[in-house]
Order: sequence, then C-alpha cells, then structure tokens
Amino acid sequence: MAFIEKIDPSIVKAILAILLWASLATLGVQLSHLPPFLLTGLALCLGSLPAVLAYRRWSSWRVSVNTWLVGVGGIFGFHFFLFLALRLAPPIAANLINYLWPLLIVVLAPAILPNCPLSRRHLLAACLGLVGAVIAILANHGIDTISGTPPRWQQAWLGYLLAAGSAITWAVYSLLCKRLPYFSSWAIGGFCLVSGLLALTCHALLEPSVRLTQRDWAYLLVLGLGPMGAAFYLWDAALKQGDPRQIGVLSYATPVLSTLCLILSSGGLPNAWVMLAVSLIVLASLLGR
Repeated sequence: MAFIEKIDPSIVKAILAILLWASLATLGVQLSHLPPFLLTGLALCLGSLPAVLAYRRWSSWRVSVNTWLVGVGGIFGFHFFLFLALRLAPPIAANLINYLWPLLIVVLAPAILPNCPLSRRHLLAACLGLVGAVIAILANHGIDTISGTPPRWQQAWLGYLLAAGSAITWAVYSLLCKRLPYFSSWAIGGFCLVSGLLALTCHALLEPSVRLTQRDWAYLLVLGLGPMGAAFYLWDAALKQGDPRQIGVLSYATPVLSTLCLILSSGGLPNAWVMLAVSLIVLASLLGR
C-alpha cells in the first residue's frame, strides 16, 4: 500500500491515456467502412460527453479565440488525417508513421518555442525515425489488413503522406498548447464537440449518407469515450500536473502497443521488419528527448 501511495497521480493518468491510445488505430480500422468525416464527427461528439454532462464544466470552455483555434484544429485535423491514412495505406505502416509525433515535437520545438535549440543528437534521432518509417513502408507496402488486397501505389503513398500529416498536426498542436495561457482540461470537451460538429457538417455536405449498424455504434461508443475522449482529458491533466519529461518517456510505448494491437487484431504475428521499424522509431524518440 505504501508503494501505491507514492505513485504520482499524473503518471497514472498518463499511463491510462497511453493504454487508451493504443487501441485507436485498431478501432479506426474496424470502422474503416464509414465515411471519414462521419467517423471523426460521431467519435469526437461522443468524446465530448464527459465534459458536456459534468455539472458546471461548461464554464471551463471560456477560453480565448486562439485557444479554440489551436484546440479544434489540432484535435480535428489529427484524427481526420489518421483515419484517411488508415484506409488508403497499409494500416501498420500508416500507424507507425503517425507515431513519429513524439520525435516531431522535439524537432519542431525550436521553431515554435523559445529556448529550445536543436542539437546534433536531435538530428540523429530524426534520421533514425525517418529510417524506421521507410522500413515500415517498404515492409508493409503490399499488405492491407483491411481488405486483404494490395492498395494501389498512388493510393498507398497518399495514405503515407496523410499519416505524416497527422503526426505533424499533433506535434504542432502539443507545442502550441505550451504557448497558450493556462486552460482547464475540461475545455478539451469543448474542442471535441466543436470539432465533431464541424466534421458532421462536412459529412452532410460532402459524403453519402450511410446506415449505422449496432456493431458500428458499439465500436463508435468505445472509440469516442476511450481514445477520442477520456484519453485527451487524462493526457492534458497529466501534463499540467506532472513532469513532462517523465510523461514524455512513457509516450514512447504508444507506437509499440498500438502496432501490436493492429497486428494481433488482424490475426497476424509481428515480423522482424515491423519490430525493427518499431525499435528504430522508439530509439529515435528516446534519443531525441
């Protein structure tokens, strides 16, 4: 009991967020038959429910216009790019490229935050991460765990670019949040709700209507309340309460857990090339701290 009492609550929150995020890509693949705007919109609206239903939490949504723009742009953009990437490119490779965001936070920090110089060690880490991403692409180029058929070359490479876009979006969002005035973690619910409504509006204007099954709603509920809901509140609270360096180290487990979930859910086993790509990306992130 004494050991449990000594555990930093912020570390517990960060670990819970990471475990929830490990299921994000797998759940996204299970719902890949849904139009991307519809999937993003419904999941984010569900993710806003804890803040919407919590008594008097709406007052925490009174933040500046800049904070709203950063919050909505980061959360909406990250998920929209990711879900598109998962259906256009082999999911394992797209997922690994997306999880370059811990490294990109380090590489992009000098351009966004003051007093964050870029050293040769950071550049070496960037090169290792890039090599890992290239291996993931080449090792999985002909494998599509969604349909079982090889994706077209142009389609796959568009998916890779979208996966990179999702990683860049989350890295920039995370860095910009450090420059914003303090805001309550409950404001994340407002960002999710506005992002979800924006996505549903795009669905109504640009995508065909579809009928959701009970299975779809079950997966959406888990997706929205878990990796696209509770994980954001937990992550924001962990960063505000704890040591970002310790929490940053924990985040490097996310690509490993997420990739293993994708592989196991498709009935496969990790091969040597996938594990090499994972190892290089994690090593690059650790080196780039």
